[in-house]
Amino acid sequence: MTSSFVPPHTAPAPAHAPWSPRMWGLLVVLAGNMLIDALEVSVALVALPTIGTDLGASLTTTQWTITGFAVGFGGLMLFGARVVALLGRRRVYLAALLGFAVASLIGALAEDPSLLTATRVVKGFCAALTAPTGLAIIATTFPEGTPRNRALSVYTLFGAGGFTTGLLLSGWLTGFSWRLTFAFPAPAVLVLFVLGLRLIPGSTQGGAERPGGGTAQPPSGAARRRYGFASAVAFLVALLALVQGITSVPAHGWVDLRSTGLLVLTGVLLSLFVALERASAEPLVRFAALRSGAMIRSALGATCLNGSYLGLLFIAGHQLQSLAGWSPLRTAAAFLPAAAPLVVAAPYSGRIVARFGAPRLIAAGALLPFAGYLLYLRTPWPLAYATGILPTMLLVGAGFVLSFAALNSQATSQLPPVERGAASGLYQTGVQVGATLSVALVAALLTAWTPPAGAVPAEIAAACRPALTVVTAIGGLGLLTALTGLRFRRMGPH
Repeated sequence: MTSSFVPPHTAPAPAHAPWSPRMWGLLVVLAGNMLIDALEVSVALVALPTIGTDLGASLTTTQWTITGFAVGFGGLMLFGARVVALLGRRRVYLAALLGFAVASLIGALAEDPSLLTATRVVKGFCAALTAPTGLAIIATTFPEGTPRNRALSVYTLFGAGGFTTGLLLSGWLTGFSWRLTFAFPAPAVLVLFVLGLRLIPGSTQGGAERPGGGTAQPPSGAARRRYGFASAVAFLVALLALVQGITSVPAHGWVDLRSTGLLVLTGVLLSLFVALERASAEPLVRFAALRSGAMIRSALGATCLNGSYLGLLFIAGHQLQSLAGWSPLRTAAAFLPAAAPLVVAAPYSGRIVARFGAPRLIAAGALLPFAGYLLYLRTPWPLAYATGILPTMLLVGAGFVLSFAALNSQATSQLPPVERGAASGLYQTGVQVGATLSVALVAALLTAWTPPAGAVPAEIAAACRPALTVVTAIGGLGLLTALTGLRFRRMGPH
């Protein structure tokens, strides 16, 4: 699977040649879109309480603005890779940009939470198409060596900075209207689309390249077999049913089809997904990757890191805005110490991993957030920023600095090069599923233990404790997984 960008009637530039304006423009498109993909979660986090008030929605409903995006991203990432392989990078990337812009506008105008959720799932799917494709375009367009490393550094930096940018923008824009937080990506993405029409290179994926551009597609019947529609639908609906089942328990209890029935349906659909994949000649999932201990430990560690992090911010956003009356901008500023350190450290992450080794960094990066969650769990109400919130955010931010790149590096380190692309998609799917489960669980627990009107500080703290305990437990599982990795490292490669 290769594609290369070669300006008309020119040969590829040697590695030491300066970049042309067109190469810089391509990097602006790819990195700019990565920035927008990365900020989609953080803009929703800060706006959640305002959305709930405006639409008259509960926590278990508004949480879909986060989990909907994660479900679309993680649930359809493997399917998205197949779509790109069959249709070609250029056409899929451009179509995803348009879809993202349209979904942003519709979401900003939504008066019904269900429509807002649907747009979030669509935007997640569009991100699943563009984020890995952007990396592939860089890998096959920029010359190997310093030019490609520089391009990857810029791409990574923009991705790391997206979450922080989203916090700041959402904190500011939500003060005017939460709808602006969902509308503002649309014009930016449309600008990237116009630039991409000229700059994104064609691809030989999905059929033979035609002289005038585009690709010759396989027969429709073959295409239907190769896309894996049935597997993709089964997995996506299973995740949707899982989230809805979890968040329905507070309202309907365990003995109800609207909660337990959906959880049972989840198990049936996941079993169907595995059966379809094992029976397929061209499955979406390469199960061979799951034989790698490093892959499993990295995926579980990243799932716990991301899931506990988003769960904590979900709880803190609810506490600070809905219970303590903080403004969106003040809340966003409170979260910055957890997000900003990764932006500063991102350009040096490769050197840090090479210097200290992935297993050690992963263990340290799991220990620090876990300590932060324990501290936050013991912080009395009303929350004190200097002694409770700030230390926790700093510990979580330090954990991401140490382990984020190390987890990505370790995930595919023991796999043959030919399997690493598919394994990376499986790894990212796990990370997004972790975010989905964590946010759904804490939303359900916060709803089940809502403090009564006029509650005293002790009652407010007690109402939030079950959700915080779950976040702490997820962080503890991540630490246990990391320590297991250290044990295997001492015993030798596995």
